[in-house]
Amino acid sequence: MNLIAIGDNVVDIYQDRNEMFPGGNALNVAVLSKQYGAKKTAFIGIIGNDVEGEHILRSLKQNQVDTSLIRIAEGESGKAYVDLNEEGDRIFIKSNKGGIQSKLKLRLTEEEYGYIKNYDVLHTSIYSHLDEELQQLKSILPISYDFSNHFTEELLEKVCPHITFAFCSGSHLSDHEIEELLMIIHRLGTPNVIITRGSLGVVMSSKNKRYSQGIIKANVVDTLGAGDSFIASYLTTHFNGLSIELSLEIAAKNAAKTCEVNGAFGCGKQLIG
Repeated sequence: MNLIAIGDNVVDIYQDRNEMFPGGNALNVAVLSKQYGAKKTAFIGIIGNDVEGEHILRSLKQNQVDTSLIRIAEGESGKAYVDLNEEGDRIFIKSNKGGIQSKLKLRLTEEEYGYIKNYDVLHTSIYSHLDEELQQLKSILPISYDFSNHFTEELLEKVCPHITFAFCSGSHLSDHEIEELLMIIHRLGTPNVIITRGSLGVVMSSKNKRYSQGIIKANVVDTLGAGDSFIASYLTTHFNGLSIELSLEIAAKNAAKTCEVNGAFGCGKQLIG
């Protein structure tokens, strides 16, 4: 299978380690899908002309992700600062709100729409500012969309009619609220809904048929990127022809492995000073 991801990218700056790691939902899914067996992956996004942007670009190339359509713009790349809390879990401290990519809207050209046709699935996210393009993109290929935990009614109504896979973070929701969310997203037109629930595992509804998957134990070092790993693994195995049940199981295993390394996929770089 071939996967293309469009949108958000950052460097996660680990203050306790004085080290930065490439990240961002769309970028992570492109890299991890390639690691999990995709024949080809590509990433389209906007990065800054700074040291962080250079590191993002270099990391993508090292992981054999096609970067030919990335835009490099004058300004800061996206930066998110993270640290450890008293329990040893990673917590977000601050960010520059996406840097230059939040100031410039990514507009796809007709040539790029033609290029996208070479892929089996497109993944994007709430942070990717691609919502206006979804209606046109859905006529080309299936779309996967990560809502994180920010799925407002207005956003769901705007996005769900155009996507095939909806991923949501729902560890804060009750069983009743999970069921309501599944039904709302289906009613708006999305056939496949996957809700991650932290230690409670994953609930999936495919055309109103329910599936569940528990978590896999791991020697946790860093939980950042685990959700992105799950998405990348599920999409890759699913489009490689595996069953829903097996795809969910493999995705849970890969998410656990991601928790055992710093960053979503490594590629750390020490900061100067």
